This record gives sequence, structure tokens and C-alpha cells, in this order.
Amino acid sequence: MNQVPLRVERLTKIFEPTLWAKIRYKKRPFTAVNNISFSLRQGEILGFLGPNGAGKTTTIQMLLDVLTPTSGSVEYVGKNLFKHHDVLQNVSFASGYTRLPSSLMVYQCLLTHGMLYNMSLEELRAKIPPILDEFGISHLADRNASTLSAGQTTCVLLARTFLVEPQVVLLDEPTAALDPENAHLVRTFIKKLNQEKGTSILFTSHNMVEVAELCDRILILKNGVIIADDTPESLASSISEAHVQLVFVDQLHEAIAFAQQHNLNFSAQERHIDIVINEQKIAELLESLAHNKLRYSQISIDKPTLEDYFLTIARKGKS
Repeated sequence: MNQVPLRVERLTKIFEPTLWAKIRYKKRPFTAVNNISFSLRQGEILGFLGPNGAGKTTTIQMLLDVLTPTSGSVEYVGKNLFKHHDVLQNVSFASGYTRLPSSLMVYQCLLTHGMLYNMSLEELRAKIPPILDEFGISHLADRNASTLSAGQTTCVLLARTFLVEPQVVLLDEPTAALDPENAHLVRTFIKKLNQEKGTSILFTSHNMVEVAELCDRILILKNGVIIADDTPESLASSISEAHVQLVFVDQLHEAIAFAQQHNLNFSAQERHIDIVINEQKIAELLESLAHNKLRYSQISIDKPTLEDYFLTIARKGKS
């Protein structure tokens, strides 16, 4: 029977203020992660999303045993991380914000990383060139890591991460520093690896289009609590608002006045107006536009997206 690659049970992290902070500033304990439980399935790409300050980074630090939880457990392939630290040999991590050792060449960065995972020199010499080529950075092999751009550094970090062929990969905003071309290359490689190797991946990003493209399932974390666990499609469809985009050749000002008069949620620029409205009221909107003799030259209707869902939950609770 195959073990679940990653299982998190009732994980909690409470940061206690110092005695000085308690006395001087009356600081209270802060719960960054509050009793969360989830599993990463075999071969799954699981999106781990949430607004800034939701607790994502704190959770990942606990998953890497960098931060000690207040309570709860983390298991990789059936072994408790906090009792069997060697289980991290099955886990690899990359972040778009991590730096490489400035004293090493790119090839050396991969070589030393592989050796930490008990890979032999013979195996590494065979595997490093193909992985560098996969990410389009073979020409950087003899470059000092300190001379790389942010995008190049990210590609090296990802190559290093996948070189060791882990069972579980934790990716924290891996494409944040990449241009669109390299971001596409990385997404393509992640999908390829996932399909060919069955690698289980926990993936964080603020790019909702990217998340919708890659992830099989999504967890939404807010204020340290998991508030949603579903597919990208189901989460998007739970939002009833759609975008009706209209182009007016001569009547944009009249269309704006109409939207204001009817208290519609809209934005306008040049000859375009974008109205956010409940899907059930689209027909009524178009009928009302016709009744007011507002003639548009083009129309497009976009169904709710994952980004719409994310923005909706991020706004809830804000004043």
C-alpha cells in the first residue's frame, strides 16, 4: 500500500511575544497557523494560496523543519518529520526569493546540492548537464552564482531542486522573478515532471492564471485557517459575478453615466467599459442598455475566474 506523500494533522504555530513586548507594548500571542490539516496526494499538484500574512510561509517553514510547530504533526511517506529528520531526503524546496551561494559556480551549486542528497559523483555528472539544458541554462554552468540575474538564479534553483528527483517538491512562488517566457518554460517543466515521474508538488503563487493552469486542487489559507479545499474550476464557479466588457464608439460617457446611475461595479478606459455583475442579471443589463438606446460595437462576457474568487475572499473581513 502506497503511503500518502505528505500528511499534515492539526498543525499550529503560535508566536509568543517577549516579556519586554508584553510589558512595554502589551503584545499578545499571535496565532500564525491555526490547527490546519491536509494531505498532498500521490502525483498531485496542490495549490497553497492565501493573502499576504495568511500563514503560508510559516506553514512551509514547518514543513521543512526550519520552524518548530506549537502542536500538530507532519508526515512524509508515513514518517513523522519531527521524529525522523532523514525523511527530508525525499523532499526538495525552491523559492523565487532564495539566493545561491555566492562563492560557487552554477555547476558547483548543483553538484554540492546533489551530494547532500547522497547522489554519487558519477550520477551527478550524468544528470546535471541534461537538467541545465532542460531549463535553458547550460551556458551558465561555469558562471559564478553571484553574477546571475534574478530570473537566471530562479532557473538554477529549480534545476537544483528537481535534480535530486524528490518524491515531494515544495515550490514557493517559483516564477515570481521570471519573465513570461521563462515562467512558461518552468510551468511546462513542472507539468512534464509531474506527469512522467508522478512527483507530488505543493505550489504557492500569486499568479492565479498560473495556479489554474497547473493545480489539480487548491487550498485557501486565510488568517491561519484553511477556508477552502476544492478544484480551481469549482472555486471559480462559486463566484456568481461575471465581467461584461463593452466597446462604445460614441457613447462611452453616456454608458458611464448609466453605470453610475444604476450603482453598477464598473471600470472604464478609452472606449471600453467593464461591468462586474451577477451572471443571472446579464440579460437584464443588456435589455436595459437597449432601452436607454446605448449601442455598443463589441461585447465579451467572461465567466468568473479563480482570480475573482481569490479577490473576493481576500476582501472579506476588510473594512
